[in-house]
Amino acid sequence: MLTVDFQRFRITHGDRVLDMGCGAGRHAFELYRRGANVVAFDMDAEELKGVDTMFGAMRLEGEVPEDTTAETVQGDALDMPFPDDHFDSIIASEVLEHIPDDMRAMRELLRVLKPGGRLAVTVPSWLPERICWALSEDYHTAPGGHVRIYTRAELEAKLKSTGFRIGGHHHAHGLHAPYWWIKCAVGVDNDGNPLAKAYHQILVWDIMKRPLATRAAEALMNPLIGKSVVVYVDKPAVPGAAAAPAGETADAV
Repeated sequence: MLTVDFQRFRITHGDRVLDMGCGAGRHAFELYRRGANVVAFDMDAEELKGVDTMFGAMRLEGEVPEDTTAETVQGDALDMPFPDDHFDSIIASEVLEHIPDDMRAMRELLRVLKPGGRLAVTVPSWLPERICWALSEDYHTAPGGHVRIYTRAELEAKLKSTGFRIGGHHHAHGLHAPYWWIKCAVGVDNDGNPLAKAYHQILVWDIMKRPLATRAAEALMNPLIGKSVVVYVDKPAVPGAAAAPAGETADAV
């Protein structure tokens, strides 16, 4: 289940791309399939073991171009072990909401991105996330949980003040917001709840089959209750440049 739209976030064969806070690796795997030289970066060593295993399986199955590479790196988003101006593109998906010093993390992203490079940031959308917080304290107080709820305006303002140019945005996963509201209402760890189980089965079916009816429904739901908001920015080739990148479209705020 991808959150970043790769029709908007174009990857060129051979690009060096960082998936910062890669988690289980969903975006890293797609980047690899598209011919990027991928670095999957995370603090969680166990998650990275699984990502590395999948990279190997993808190579063995011939799912990726032979001349591309993929590696995992463990570390801290506030002090990444990469040179300045190192990556052509970066994805930071569902990670900044976990980091207390988010602006320091943004400065690190700017530092390691090449001038002219692009960054895709995804965070939970304000309204669905606010409802989750209201329904369940456990949802956001667990160790490693969410420490803030962003509005899109706040996220863009922080990225802009860091030095990025703001481009387009969109929302994603409108079908998933109700599932998390159910989970928060019945208990985030209560996987046996019949309603939660039934809705989860619907989501799995939708991800596997991608029927036209649910694709159309989600397109209508995304601007209103999309679980995630995605913001696309770039690092100006000329320091201090303020014009937004051309060619981006956006859904409703």
